Amino acid sequence: MTDLLPGPVAVAQERRLVTEVPGPRSRELAARRAAAVTSAVGSVLPVYVERAAGSVVVDVDGNSFIDLGSGIAVTSVGHAAPEVVAAVSAQAAAFTHTCFMVGPYEGYVAVAEELDRLTPGNHEKRSALFTSGAEAVENAVKVARVATGRSAVVVFDHAYHGRTNLTMALTAKNMPYKNGFGPFAGEVYRVPMSYPFRDEPGMTGEQAAARALALVESQIGADNVAAVLIEPIQGEGGFVVPAPGFLPALADWCRRSGAVFVADEVQTGFCRTGAWFASEHEGVVPDLVATAKGIAGGMPLAGLTGRAELMDAVHTGGLGGTYGGNPVACAAAIASIRTMREMDLAGAARGIEATMLPRLRALQERSGVVGDVRGRGAMLAVELVRPGTNEPDAALTNAISKACHAEGVITLTAGTFGNVLRFLPPLVIGQDLLTEALDVLDAAFDAHAPAR
Repeated sequence: MTDLLPGPVAVAQERRLVTEVPGPRSRELAARRAAAVTSAVGSVLPVYVERAAGSVVVDVDGNSFIDLGSGIAVTSVGHAAPEVVAAVSAQAAAFTHTCFMVGPYEGYVAVAEELDRLTPGNHEKRSALFTSGAEAVENAVKVARVATGRSAVVVFDHAYHGRTNLTMALTAKNMPYKNGFGPFAGEVYRVPMSYPFRDEPGMTGEQAAARALALVESQIGADNVAAVLIEPIQGEGGFVVPAPGFLPALADWCRRSGAVFVADEVQTGFCRTGAWFASEHEGVVPDLVATAKGIAGGMPLAGLTGRAELMDAVHTGGLGGTYGGNPVACAAAIASIRTMREMDLAGAARGIEATMLPRLRALQERSGVVGDVRGRGAMLAVELVRPGTNEPDAALTNAISKACHAEGVITLTAGTFGNVLRFLPPLVIGQDLLTEALDVLDAAFDAHAPAR
């Protein structure tokens, strides 16, 4: 029997295509969009969503898609998660906004308490709430600069940190994120990332860190570095998992040099990688942790959590924002965190990895176009290359992703070279749905990259 998840209209947890993709209603909306919405805003899917629940998204034509994207790692507890919906409804009925900087409320404090408990490390912590991941990252830089009295920020090749002026400077990839938008904020310095698939064979994490830090010391100067900012697993850059030892070596250097080690856990946080935070996989304790995406079940919320002495170094009024820590979003976050804890969604992410990795590795073996399979938990990816080389194949990546969309499976692409298929299913996805989605992926590879 197909599971039905409750809501105003029950959503069957199944893949079901009733029209071509896109269907007639989606095409009508696309025409309206072309006349009303700037072409500067893109979309992955050619369909328009009417409702969603659990791990299924239903479009306006009645087609049901298995979701392997989670709104880019946001709906980790599932679309329209019952506890989240109930919490949002109750809070919206009470009040929707006062601005915490004007009239504070308990929800903000409760989320901060959860962040202080959950983020790595047993030290005393403080948190501040914002609206987007870019805001959290930008405020991490502000805190680090005030606390250290220094200005330089070290970031890495393939990094993605946001679309504001400062976070564009922090981001590596030019198109589409930076092209034509400069000049960017200064005192940002980029060094090589540990990228095992593209590094010299056998390079260890410690060697990759030494390579990067030698540039920091020779070209910037350790005494000038306010922060080293890194995604423990890179997101938009292609789900790059650094070699073991890379992150600990960076954190150790920061401690010795008086720099702040900042983990951008916007995409990796909240059980996505099989732990509450990806930094935990190597026992790394960041000084500051930026969070967003999966924190609030689809509501816009972000956080910055860190050592109390760093967070409190900023003058009163120096951090904030009109919508930061919105009460409805805070209610959603408390419900999401409770759901993650009660359902052990970190364990569920590890279960997703156990199902997906063997299938992706089998695909690598038979296709000849998958250069690398990588990731952790429910944050997994395949990097596509031309057969017999490491040359990126963005065209094939795009074709396979579109083929999945046409057959009712939502997939996303990523990577500096546009050649990575990334998978971010809701952590509540059922085994049958996940297996069916992987069958569709296999068929898309067979159609566009026949087995060698």
